[in-house]
Amino acid sequence: MTAPKDFNDRMLSLGLARVSEAAAHASARLIGRGDEKAADQAAVNAMRDQLNMLDIKGVVVIGEGERDEAPMLFIGEEVGTGDGPEVDIALDPLEGTTLTAKDMPNALTVIAMAPRGTLLHAPDVYMDKLAVGPGYPKDVVSLDMSPAERVRALARARGCEDGDITVCILERPRHEEMIAEVRKTGAAIRLITDGDVAGVIHCAEAELTGIDMYMGSGGAPEGVLARPR
Repeated sequence: MTAPKDFNDRMLSLGLARVSEAAAHASARLIGRGDEKAADQAAVNAMRDQLNMLDIKGVVVIGEGERDEAPMLFIGEEVGTGDGPEVDIALDPLEGTTLTAKDMPNALTVIAMAPRGTLLHAPDVYMDKLAVGPGYPKDVVSLDMSPAERVRALARARGCEDGDITVCILERPRHEEMIAEVRKTGAAIRLITDGDVAGVIHCAEAELTGIDMYMGSGGAPEGVLARPR
C-alpha cells in the first residue's frame, strides 16, 4: 500500500493524541517514586497498547532500543492493526525518566509519525543541536557559528542587546566551554539537568518560557523527535 504524503486525517491525529496521553497517565502514577525503570516501563506498556489499536502499518524507527535490548517498542518493531497507511514512527514513551522519578519538570511523552521511509533512523550517538523560536529569517543562526556568534546574530534579529538573550543548555561537563563563551556575551543561561526535547520546545514560546535559543550536544534520537516540522 502506498503511504500518503500527509496525514490530514482527524481520526488518526486524535489516535496519536490518545497514544501519548495514555503513556503520560501511566507514568504519572510513578512521579516522585524514585524508580526510573518502573516509570519508563509503565509508559512503554501504555504507548504500545494504544499504538496497536491504530489502523496503521507502523514500524518503529526510533524507539526504546534495538530488538535484543528492549522488551517493547524496539527499533524495527511493527505496530498497529496492519490496516491503513504504511508509516515510520519515532517515539520516546518517557523522555526524562530521571525527572519523573525525582518529581521535576519537563518530562514528556513524545511520538512522531511520517510516511514510510521519511523519518531518519538516527543511531544512538550524540548530535549537535541548535534551535530558536518562530518568526526569524531562515538560517539566522547556524551550527557553523560559534556559540557567541549565535547569541549576537539572534540579538540582531530580535533588535535587542546580547544580554537580553536567554539560552537553554543541558548541564554537562562537555558543555563547560560553551557555557563560558555564552556567558561572556552577557546572555543568560537556563541550565537543565535532563530533557533536551523540552529544552528545544521551550524556544517555540519564548514569550512564556523566557528561552530564546537552545544549543548543545545530546542524543540523536531525541534530536529527531524535537525537530520542528
